[in-house]
Amino acid sequence: MQVEAPRAIGRWRPNGPWIGFLAGPDSYRLCVGADDRLLSEEADADVLLSLAIAYFEEALEAAPPDLEATHGDLSGLVRFVASHERESALRACLGEAIDAIDDGLAGDAVARRLAACRPMKNEQADPVDLLVARATRLLDG
Repeated sequence: MQVEAPRAIGRWRPNGPWIGFLAGPDSYRLCVGADDRLLSEEADADVLLSLAIAYFEEALEAAPPDLEATHGDLSGLVRFVASHERESALRACLGEAIDAIDDGLAGDAVARRLAACRPMKNEQADPVDLLVARATRLLDG
């Protein structure tokens, strides 16, 4: 996988910074765009699944149209998480979520499947709260 352009999930406030991801050769990164800045950090499975949940729940304001993530982008992201999961039960759960994405199920149905796959090792249980906390930390430097 080569480095791709950043993909935005959405903005956590109208006309504010956007949250998204960047696919690289061996990993995905959380990224935040504000004004002319693009900031990023490594993203674990919980952050990546939180991005996907926020996307399918339509929990954020609209993303910049030229950077907006697609279902295909999210399918690739979840496939990446599944390919790196060691626990067979979580891999199976992620497989069901991938099938739901590929079958075009309603966003809330996909989000429920994804939520069931989150490792929940993070202090932030709500996916959007987790993303906003991480994005704010990136912006604050």
